[in-house]
Amino acid sequence: MNSATLDGVASEYFTEQDWDAYTSEAHEVWSILYRRRMKTLTENGSRLFLDGAELIGLKAEEVPNLTEVNKVLEARTGWNAVPVTGFLPAREFFLCLANRRFPTTVTVRPMEKIDYLQEPDIFHDVFGHVPLHADTVFADFLQKFGAVAARARSEEETTWMARLFWFTVEFGLIREDGDTKVYGSGLISSTADAKNAIGPDCDRREFDLDEVVAQDFEIDRLQDILFVVDDFEQLFEAVRVMERRLDA
Repeated sequence: MNSATLDGVASEYFTEQDWDAYTSEAHEVWSILYRRRMKTLTENGSRLFLDGAELIGLKAEEVPNLTEVNKVLEARTGWNAVPVTGFLPAREFFLCLANRRFPTTVTVRPMEKIDYLQEPDIFHDVFGHVPLHADTVFADFLQKFGAVAARARSEEETTWMARLFWFTVEFGLIREDGDTKVYGSGLISSTADAKNAIGPDCDRREFDLDEVVAQDFEIDRLQDILFVVDDFEQLFEAVRVMERRLDA
């Protein structure tokens, strides 16, 4: 995969998924995490996540094969999950999103770290993120987000976009049928974070763009403040507003 394939993002960041190289332990770790999370997500997870997980063919028995996942995503929304070696710099990450490519870690956490891993792995990236890429509105929002965020000209503007990403894509809540549901990948993939998000210790606020971009966060603790949207159209409108601000 060369840089031209991903519009200027250097090829050094990308790798391949050798699906046949996954060990029995890797598949077992995936299976344990999948079953553990689905047990509660059927009740507190967004139906858009649940529908997406079914559409892209996620299953408990084995680590997903990205080639198979991407066949469905490409046909439905034009998105692809692309294997990466680890964290990408912010601008390169945003450029990938702008081109409907989601950087995806393909390693599986070891069994001894099954409950918590600070860096992302395939469970967080594919189970947590990718099902929503099958939703047409969310897919368009995420692409637009990447295109806008990649144009950030200062550290302050990059921080604004990082906070918007954190409180929506990573730790977002949505109101469905009168109940608050989780959809952000950090909540979808983590039992403790999801329990906290809908529990009594979390301050759940109505989504307000100005509040979101002003709200700092810490990545290595349960979140004290989260934001609830009524639908993904709110996210799309928030990105439009940020586009005007960054272009001003």
